[in-house]
Amino acid sequence: FYPMSQPSAPAVHAKDGPVKHTTQPSVTGTSVLGLKFNGGVVVAADMCGSYGSMSRFQKQSRLKQLGDNCVVGAGGDMADFHALSHMLEDLLTENDDFADGHTLTPRAIHSYITRVMYSKRSKMEPLWNTVVVGGVSSGVPFLGYVDKIGVAFEDNTVATGYGAHIAIPLMRAAFEANPAMSEDEAVALLQKCLQVLFYRDARSVNRYEIAIVTATGVRILPPIEGPTNWDIAYMVRGYE
Repeated sequence: FYPMSQPSAPAVHAKDGPVKHTTQPSVTGTSVLGLKFNGGVVVAADMCGSYGSMSRFQKQSRLKQLGDNCVVGAGGDMADFHALSHMLEDLLTENDDFADGHTLTPRAIHSYITRVMYSKRSKMEPLWNTVVVGGVSSGVPFLGYVDKIGVAFEDNTVATGYGAHIAIPLMRAAFEANPAMSEDEAVALLQKCLQVLFYRDARSVNRYEIAIVTATGVRILPPIEGPTNWDIAYMVRGYE
């Protein structure tokens, strides 16, 4: 009696399984805030790059100027944001190569990012970012939001990450009370929201950048360190 040979199990190769890209982001950024004011848009984000729960990088810029009338801010995986930034730079370069006098509007850049995010998500290799696009075109402010699966919308106030829960109520209340707020009032409001996020969001720091977009161009202010006051936590014990 001779034992019948058993067919060997097919070899399992890594390429036979699902392709996984950015399903576990390493260095991440948290909230990005955006707000319209009378004649422009202001976008703000802190400068923390978190490695897990550790504030690994505290001078990580998460705002990027695109052209003369648009700025993009992103939360999520910083490596993916750099990849997206390269795509946007290539888009601007291609547009300049036509030399036809036309420039990309903030709305066009927002639409492009939406298509990129949805395409990547459909291929199961998403860019793990939530993006805020702010700008001014023909004197009209634009403010849009795109997440990692391509969900997109426009609004007068937008926020990503923890800011969508904490900062949006503050910004909406202020905007509804004063929809024609000035640039200084808008900047002061975002600084207040960033301070609240610093106290409430464990992935944020008190160093942040603010970008202001008007019809005259884009200004990204130098990094700002917000004041801290831990007297409000007088009941917290054990960390002295």
